[in-house]
This record gives sequence, structure tokens and C-alpha cells, in this order.
Amino acid sequence: MLRYPSFRAPLDLLFFVCCLALTADVLVPEIWGNGKTKDYPLWYWAGQQVLHGLNLYPLNPDGYFDFIYPPLSAVLLAIPAFLGKIPLYLVLCLLNVVAWWMTAQFSHAMAGSGRKPNMWLEALPGIVTVTFVFDMFDLGQPNLMLLAMMLYGLWLLRGERPWLAGGMFALATAIKVFPVAVLPYLVWRRRWRAVAGMIVFLGIFLFVLPAPFRGFQHNATELKTWYQGMVATSSEKGFGKRDEQNWSWVNQSIIAMTHRLTRPVNYVQDDLSKPPRYMNVIDVEFKTANWIVLAISALIGLGYLAVMPPAARRTEKSDAEEIGILFCLMTVASPLARQYYFMWLFFPITVLLHRAAYDPRPKVQVVTWILLAIAGLLLLLSLPLFPIELQAYGNNLASAALLTAGLVWHILNPPREQEAKALPPAAGGLQLGATPNQ
Repeated sequence: MLRYPSFRAPLDLLFFVCCLALTADVLVPEIWGNGKTKDYPLWYWAGQQVLHGLNLYPLNPDGYFDFIYPPLSAVLLAIPAFLGKIPLYLVLCLLNVVAWWMTAQFSHAMAGSGRKPNMWLEALPGIVTVTFVFDMFDLGQPNLMLLAMMLYGLWLLRGERPWLAGGMFALATAIKVFPVAVLPYLVWRRRWRAVAGMIVFLGIFLFVLPAPFRGFQHNATELKTWYQGMVATSSEKGFGKRDEQNWSWVNQSIIAMTHRLTRPVNYVQDDLSKPPRYMNVIDVEFKTANWIVLAISALIGLGYLAVMPPAARRTEKSDAEEIGILFCLMTVASPLARQYYFMWLFFPITVLLHRAAYDPRPKVQVVTWILLAIAGLLLLLSLPLFPIELQAYGNNLASAALLTAGLVWHILNPPREQEAKALPPAAGGLQLGATPNQ
């Protein structure tokens, strides 16, 4: 079952200590230093723009966007920003603390093993992804909160509360667009009420909720400007108003990796002090590279559909594995997948850790542990100790691909019924709720 943290549990105490240290990284520079940097001042600026009725985006969609998120994000930021910078920063830290805890809780509860993990197994996903969590606090990015929202939505879906689940998916999408990729999955699985809930709530979050604060016409105009500037524009220079990042080494999305490998694009363009560097193995035009991206994406999508078990063979175990694959694909399918986006590998890692610990086949356990070790080592290559070329060639993308391969193998090769029956009963087993209706 999901549980609250306890000061009596050593693992929970370590969690509290980490959270205090990460919160101090945000608040100490603001209170006693020269002010917190990264995205925090931008969030305060966006909140103040809403409070004072000022524009979030330039009047011309072709101009530079300081704030690149939908208007709802700024409206939500305005509430704590009304009290000042420190209250805003503290609220964002507390939200990250809750999101970190709940991400771990939901991930273990939905891993599909039917087993309650011991202390070390429970801690391991958090240890492996701690550098991503540091980025969430240090940068002020919302990806950890979005992950917790998506997992909560899936938890609600398991409990046959599809409209609320759709609302959670819509909220995550209205804050930062890339979680919208869950919609095709819901359609394929014929979760029609969740689809309807997501669409209805998305309309509410984008058009209705900001209107009392921004005015209906002002909000509609800004939403149109945001869409034209952030979604509807793309060129050889880049997309989403962050041209210097789109094709550079910091982006490990399928789109960016494909373009870096097929076109002579400078992968250190975010640092003009460095001479240009290229890594393409062929040289094609921009449109041709986009067709290659579409072909790769189509093959991956069709492959995903092919491995998903039909309704009659779905289990909690297979559901966990297919959702783990979905999270891997959602991460790398985002046009801009910086280092911290791979925080979303938390759930796939957790699922495979449960397979490595509890699969009844000893050889499968060993191979799964080896796969996880290699994936973890690939993630470590993002540390500043290593050259940026390793990220340019997609170390995190390779890790996501490896985790996906492991999940695909497990979903295609479940334990035979007699092997599954050989498992000892799990003490304190989790009550995971009903399997969703097909």
C-alpha cells in the first residue's frame, strides 16, 4: 500500500536529509547570497506578469519568448509569487519533495510484481536517478512533478476513475506539453472516458481557468501567440524558440539525434566560444532528415503496438511493462529532451528492478541485473566528469533504448504459469486495485 514517510525509518530519514539539502541549494543563495539563478527568477517574473496583467509573450510570434510554457503555468505560479520570491521558491521545493516521494510510492505499487520491496530495493530507483532529482530542485524545472501527476493519473485509471485520470493527464499537458503523448495510448487501449476527460479538462485548463485572471480574450490571444511561436514553427535553425539548444549536445531526443547524425549541424552551437563540431555520418537536406525522423518514429510506434498484449492476455505485470515502455518513448519523443527529462526513466527502472529481484527464473534475474547496470552506467556518462561528446552521441537515449528493450523482452516472455506459482507468497503484499476494463 502507499504510505506516508516516517521519521522512524532509516530510508525515510535519508530522504528527509536529501530534501533539506536540495531545498537549501535553492533558498540559501536567495536569502544569504546573490539570488537563486537558473529558471527560478523566470518563474517569479511570469507570476508577476499575471499579477500585473502584463503580457507573457511578445506580440509578434516570431519574437523571442522568455517564457515558453502555456499560460496556465504562469497563472499557477502567480499564486505563490504574490507572496514574494522566497515563498514561491519554497512552494516549488515542497512540490518537488511531495512529487519525489509519491513518484517512488506509485512506481513500486504499480511495478506489477505483487511484492513489497525491501529497504534497499525501495531506495535503488531514487539512488540511480538522484542526479535528475538534483536538476529538478536546482533548475526549478517541473518534470518531476509532471511524472508524479502522470503516475497518479495511471493509479486513478487502475482504480476505475477515468475522468479524474484524464484530468491529471490534462493538467500535466497544460503545464508542459509533452505529456500529451499519453493520449494515443489511451485511444489505443480504448479508455474512452479517460480520453474524454483529458480533452474536456484540457479545454478547461487552457481556456477557462486562466480567463478570470487574464480575461478571456487576453488569454485566447496569448494562447494563440504561444501556439504559433512554440508549436507551429520549425526550421533548419531550430524550433520552440530555443534554437541554440535544439540540435546541440544537450538535446537527446530522437529528433535531435537523427538530425545530428544525418546533417552537418554544430552540436556545440549553445557555446559560441567553442569551434564548431559535427558528428553526422551522412549529409542530407533538412526535409530528408525530417522524413527519416518520421520513419523512425513510425517504426518505433508500430513496434510498440505489436508488443502490447491483447486485452485477453493483459495482466498487472504486462501493464507495468507497457507503461514503462510508454514513459521511455514519451521521454525521447519530446522534441527537446535535456538531461533532466530522463527523470521519467524512474518508473521503467523500478519495473525492471522488480523483475530482477522477483522473477522466478534465475537466469532472467541475472540478465536483468546486468541490463540495469549497463543502463545505469550510461546515465552516469552525463556527469561533468565526462566529455560532452558522450551526451552528443546520446548516452541517455541509449539507456532509454536499453531499458525499453528489457521491458519488451519481459512483456513478450512472461514466466510460465508453473514458474509463477513457484514464487513464495509476498509478505505484506500490495493491494494494487482492479485491472482496468478493456
